[in-house]
Amino acid sequence: MNLPIRLGSKDIALIGMMVATIEAAKVSLSFLPNIELVSLLVILYTLFFKRKAVYAIFIFILMEGFLYGFGIWWFGYLYVWPILAFITHLCRQHTEPMFWATLSGFYGLVFGGLFAIPYFFLSGYQAGMTYWISGIPYDIAHCIGNFTLALVLFRPLYRILQKVSRMNHEI
Repeated sequence: MNLPIRLGSKDIALIGMMVATIEAAKVSLSFLPNIELVSLLVILYTLFFKRKAVYAIFIFILMEGFLYGFGIWWFGYLYVWPILAFITHLCRQHTEPMFWATLSGFYGLVFGGLFAIPYFFLSGYQAGMTYWISGIPYDIAHCIGNFTLALVLFRPLYRILQKVSRMNHEI
């Protein structure tokens, strides 16, 4: 995925809307442990807006650091969300909600393991394993939440984004 060097004002506005909806969705469900819409939005935005979604993902990650601090957890965000976008790009020919719900659920399950990688490097093997294992109940909740939200919301959000994408090309 080569990123375009020049972005027009329409592209910048679209990226801003993607970042705003990702952050709003994250904050709106933050009272529920590991239940989030970020995964589904990363999937959908990657399917529809391809390279522009990558910009939105990295701006979202940077914004998270500014809002919540640049701790060890933040380094995980630097690769966890782009990996999901990359997997989505590889599987972009699929349009069935069950496929994306399964992928999103699986990603929720492995999220803690991926997120533990900086702890392995910065704090050692035992700290990394402890971090990962202690989070398994949350990873299971993350899996169930991601699967359910994607199964229920993929189709309606997909239809909305089809309209937005058409409007984006018409303007």
